[in-house]
Amino acid sequence: MRVNPFRGVLSALTTPFDGDGAVDEAALQAHARWQLEGGCAGLIPLGSLGEGNTLAVREKERVLQLCVAVAGTKPVLPGIGALATRDAVQLAGIAAAAGCRGLMVLPPYAHRGPVREALAHVAAVFAATDLPCMLYNNPAAYGADFVPGTIAALADEHANLVAVKESSGDARRVTAVRALCGDRLRVLVGLDDMLLEGVAAGAQGWVAGLVNALPRESVRLFELALAGRRDEARRLYEWFLPLLRLDTQPEFVQLVKLVQGAVGRGDERVRPPRLPLEPALRAQALALVERALAARPEVAG
Repeated sequence: MRVNPFRGVLSALTTPFDGDGAVDEAALQAHARWQLEGGCAGLIPLGSLGEGNTLAVREKERVLQLCVAVAGTKPVLPGIGALATRDAVQLAGIAAAAGCRGLMVLPPYAHRGPVREALAHVAAVFAATDLPCMLYNNPAAYGADFVPGTIAALADEHANLVAVKESSGDARRVTAVRALCGDRLRVLVGLDDMLLEGVAAGAQGWVAGLVNALPRESVRLFELALAGRRDEARRLYEWFLPLLRLDTQPEFVQLVKLVQGAVGRGDERVRPPRLPLEPALRAQALALVERALAARPEVAG
């Protein structure tokens, strides 16, 4: 088994688009490089925040090639999501060929059947690759809830399942998975606004969204939390929380890109069916962002 690459702060990378709606390759590489320079332990392109479900297969392959080209020794760990199981299996093979070092495996897009169907889907991807895999548990987004006992059973059956991104919003899931799996399975926080709670419960990594705009603050917050420096972590967290909560809203892609634009690290372009933020929501969010940035703390690094 290869080394477990799922640790530290992993950037759930946004996908930049040009004025014609195509992936902006130069901007993607520049953004990926900046994330890694900011202290991220690796990159997770093609996830929900990366609008992976709007990209064609060839675009996904190119995104992975571009990310791997700039990542150096740090891992690229793409989201593996598809409507059909065979397409997810195909994408896993494409990721391996591109040089990715692990996979974040999602339940099937759109289909919200019984959990046994979601289990069969993710199990097919695990079985089709020897890359280390992280299961993405986000019942609100994907309709399938992988409870701790189910996760432990999957890990027993598939040796390459080595991590879970826990996005249920319940920090007790972290302790439950840890109790069942111990060090066999790493738990990563999957929601930006439960970072301190998740790490306190035993999470060893963070798949972060606002890191796309604020990498040094995100990495510092995680480091303080992991080191148990509670007072320092709490102060930074309290400043950060209004921004972190943007990652949990229905318009989270547009909102994260709004913050990127506010710090001069991207723009607000999204790919349909997503549309630009409605003016009232944008104005409200931008006012929040501007207040937070006006009080932005000094972070070393």
